[in-house]
Amino acid sequence: MAQNVIQIMGGVARNPLVRLVSPINMALVAGEHLAVIGPNGSGKSLLIDTLLGKYPLKEGKLAYDFSPSNNNMVYDNVKYIAFRDTYGAADANYYYQQRWNAHDQEDAPAVSDMLGEIKDEVLKQELFELFRIEPMLDKKIILLSSGELRKFQLTKTLLTAPRVLIMDNPFIGLDASTRDLLQGLLQHLTQRSDLQIVLVLSMLDDVPSFITHVLPVSNLEVGDKLTREEYLQNLPSQEVSTGMEQVRQRIINLPYGSTNYDDREVVKLNQVSIRYGERTILKELDWTVCRGEKWAINGENGSGKSTLLSLICADNPQSYACDVSLFGRKRGTGESIWEIKKHIGYVSPEMHRAYLKNLPTIEIVASGLHDSIGLYKRPKPEQMDICNCWMDLFGIADLKDKPFLQLSSGEQRLALLARAFVKDPELLILDEPLHGLDTYNRQLVKKIIEAFCQRQDKTLIMVTHYEQELPSSITNRLFLKRN
Repeated sequence: MAQNVIQIMGGVARNPLVRLVSPINMALVAGEHLAVIGPNGSGKSLLIDTLLGKYPLKEGKLAYDFSPSNNNMVYDNVKYIAFRDTYGAADANYYYQQRWNAHDQEDAPAVSDMLGEIKDEVLKQELFELFRIEPMLDKKIILLSSGELRKFQLTKTLLTAPRVLIMDNPFIGLDASTRDLLQGLLQHLTQRSDLQIVLVLSMLDDVPSFITHVLPVSNLEVGDKLTREEYLQNLPSQEVSTGMEQVRQRIINLPYGSTNYDDREVVKLNQVSIRYGERTILKELDWTVCRGEKWAINGENGSGKSTLLSLICADNPQSYACDVSLFGRKRGTGESIWEIKKHIGYVSPEMHRAYLKNLPTIEIVASGLHDSIGLYKRPKPEQMDICNCWMDLFGIADLKDKPFLQLSSGEQRLALLARAFVKDPELLILDEPLHGLDTYNRQLVKKIIEAFCQRQDKTLIMVTHYEQELPSSITNRLFLKRN
């Protein structure tokens, strides 16, 4: 008789706010490696949290059998890396610019302290080589890039040798070579131990070869478990086509602001260097972005991409010691940073991590009008119309009154993207904008970016590890190397 490692029968959560629309019936059988797949907001995270016992049941039964493990405690046998762990542990003490402020880093633990005692030396060596952990050991955890944080979280969790490892979108934030190496390592781990892997995936067509079964989730309902082959054979088309020309025209026809700068140079960096302790992140960088150019920034994890963007947005205190000009105005010559920020739309992993305001989503979007974390100034009716327009364009109009922290991570990302667009910025800065989005929404957002780039004199700077995410309008590239 097959061993059901995790099984839920007729499960209905007691709390209606976290309840799926029909009772949950599913089992993770010994030897299976499962992908829980569904679009943004479909209920994947609710399912996983229910399976882990986070939500007590009103009806049904939840059972575990972790043998050959010596105990049957969920905490000891199941490890879960959730979406927000991509950016480190988000808590109330973290704030948006904290990563760049040296005076707030003194009490932060180093990577080596966070890893703790390591028992499996062979696995340790494999993981340290795969993720290049050695150079990170003495770094403060707060100084890691989002990709480095992802590597650290994966290493720390895999070293605990769990019976079941659940990972939410494990490949986002990793450069291409590391993604390939991680897939190989996970496949290797499934062959050499009793470890079973559960992946929670938003990209419906990205199912690694070591996955044996797929559990589809949609519209807050859990479907029947399929073999990987059955799922891929019946994969529905996710092409975005219907209505996209109308969306493009709506974006192109939006009114323009009347306070645009007219300087030819939007961004100019002259011999810019950034150091943290002994480590040089950027070294003598010269870079000029001219009006209307569309830039892609590439580079492996930890090469300084997000640090570079933090200089442009003045979120990094070192920007005032560097020769940086924005819209023809040199940083530190008396310009108001808030006046500059009015012309920049920005979204990043750091911003997503810091956004812990549980306001109605429309207020989160509207906060982009004044570059605040939260809404402290009531927008005019015509400004709220613009906010509603962008929420509609991103497909989240029906979420405008829902509290932000009750959205799925993908829905949160769409809201933060709408926030970046609401003021029709002259300079649009997108750092890994498609993180956590499902196949449909990735295509939708890419087309929205392409349409926005067709507006007059718009300048784009975009960071991504996926070449296919870049809009067709890219005109220039900057490649950063690790120092």
